[in-house]
Amino acid sequence: MRIMRGSSSSSVWFVLWVGLVVMMIGETEGGRVRHYKFDVEYMIRKPDCLEHVVMGINGKFPGPTIRAQVGDTLDIALTNKLSTEGTVIHWHGIRQVGTPWADGTAAISQCAINPGETFHYRFKVDKAGTYFYHGHYGMQRAAGLYGSLIVDLPKGQKEPFHYDGQFNLLLSDLWHTSSHEQEVGLSSIPFRWIGEPQSLLINGRGQFNCSIAAKFINTSLPQCQLKGGEECAPQILHVEPKKTYRIRISSTTSLASLNLAISNHKLRVVEADGNYVEPFSVDDIDIYSGESYSVLLTADQDPTKNYWLSVGVRARKPAIPGQVLTALTLLNYQTISASVFPVSPPPVTPRWDDFDRSKAFTKKIIANIRTPQPPPPPYSHRRIVLLNTQNRVEGFTKWAINNVSLTLPATPYLGSFEFKLNNTFDRKPPPENFPSEYDIFNPPVNANATTGNGVYVFQLNEVVDVILQNANQLTGKGSEIHPWHLHGHDFWVLGYGEGKFKAGEDEKKFNLTHAPLRNTAVIFPYGWTALRFKADNPGVWAFHCHIEPHLHMGMGVIFAEAVHKVKNIPSQALACGLTANNGRHN
Repeated sequence: MRIMRGSSSSSVWFVLWVGLVVMMIGETEGGRVRHYKFDVEYMIRKPDCLEHVVMGINGKFPGPTIRAQVGDTLDIALTNKLSTEGTVIHWHGIRQVGTPWADGTAAISQCAINPGETFHYRFKVDKAGTYFYHGHYGMQRAAGLYGSLIVDLPKGQKEPFHYDGQFNLLLSDLWHTSSHEQEVGLSSIPFRWIGEPQSLLINGRGQFNCSIAAKFINTSLPQCQLKGGEECAPQILHVEPKKTYRIRISSTTSLASLNLAISNHKLRVVEADGNYVEPFSVDDIDIYSGESYSVLLTADQDPTKNYWLSVGVRARKPAIPGQVLTALTLLNYQTISASVFPVSPPPVTPRWDDFDRSKAFTKKIIANIRTPQPPPPPYSHRRIVLLNTQNRVEGFTKWAINNVSLTLPATPYLGSFEFKLNNTFDRKPPPENFPSEYDIFNPPVNANATTGNGVYVFQLNEVVDVILQNANQLTGKGSEIHPWHLHGHDFWVLGYGEGKFKAGEDEKKFNLTHAPLRNTAVIFPYGWTALRFKADNPGVWAFHCHIEPHLHMGMGVIFAEAVHKVKNIPSQALACGLTANNGRHN
């Protein structure tokens, strides 16, 4: 077996995509303008050694990595080459200050880009960090529409930690049923769940019908007989002894919560969602859909051996009892051949329901005290409590927030606010709490919910607390993990707790000194998570569970703040619904 060699050091980031990816750099005040041409299309590929239809960009799956510096402006001309459906791309973690129309959320910040049309996303990247982009229309992320977006510090500025080289790992999950078939099943009576993924991918590569570690583990899968050139051959991380490497890790999974470990090596966590954190060392990290991390790895082990990098599923019961779905590649010390296998089995993924371990890792993430990072405001002006429940709406299985399952309108919210349209979405404010007698530890007494598309409206610079409250599933006993992502902002994670949130008692435990800034936060089973953010970015923003089928089933809300201050919305962003003929904006 020969495994595909991957690029290992910083030199890889200076290789520009050529041919179909066109990039030109021009000067502008405060940074450069980087031009990309993205053609979104379906294609046939073998990401896990079997043939599938996937979404890609410029003939590539995953899409090309975007690299920029703080202050640069990205100008991405996205052409929809899908024949029968619209598309948009969300730039996950980019706050879109002053450009809310470029957030890439269909029916919220813009109209879907129709087949054959080209839409220009033009926005500034204002904060260094590890980010990614993905489709935000239907379930196109599940179909494979995603790629990495890395923002470096300006020249002359240094990170608060040292490293000699870096890697980028984009993690995803893959089904052998199409995203369209999944959508139909989720919206059917009887309800058809998508099930667990068939494969995990590292930078778009995995192995479904074989294992590169079959000789070392108890598995019914045969040993992979990969040769050079296979699309599914893993990319190897090549390191030099004694040197330190930054590994940027992002999860764009549709469903799976993941755990990553490298045999015999410690991982030092230094960044989360584009924000520096107080460094801490672990044997492995949990990463939920929508999260990004940077970890430091020092190549301080025996340089005559190679080591496994393993990614396995957490927080979801295995489809086959006792068999954890994993993806593998190698950490290769360049003193020996990359074809030499490690001498021991890959790291064992922690038990899927060991939530105490997950909570312990998550609670270690606090703000870095040595870097300029604002603490949360000492108080909030408003508190919203959001209860996640599984419900039924006219016989369909849905997720709801405070008993309302989100359905998006035909006219984008941003346009409705811009043109002061009163009949495009429900103007009645959605509930800001749930009944105090609701029992979160048992199935709902009344499973029925309603659909809605109302908006939580905030004043400019209003400080808002959001309490995410988890509960029992629709039937039987059980409560799932949900990673929630906020568009347009970072928020402070004030704390986590067990059971039902108690305002007077639990808020005394809030971390108001070293609360980490994140754009995605997890709520654990039967627990709550407290967030605080400042409504300082005029626009209309989605806040939702990042598990793709959960969002499709209604687990999300809409925030709007000072929309009257948004200027220069491109007319093409609003050329649908009731805003299609309301005038042009330059």
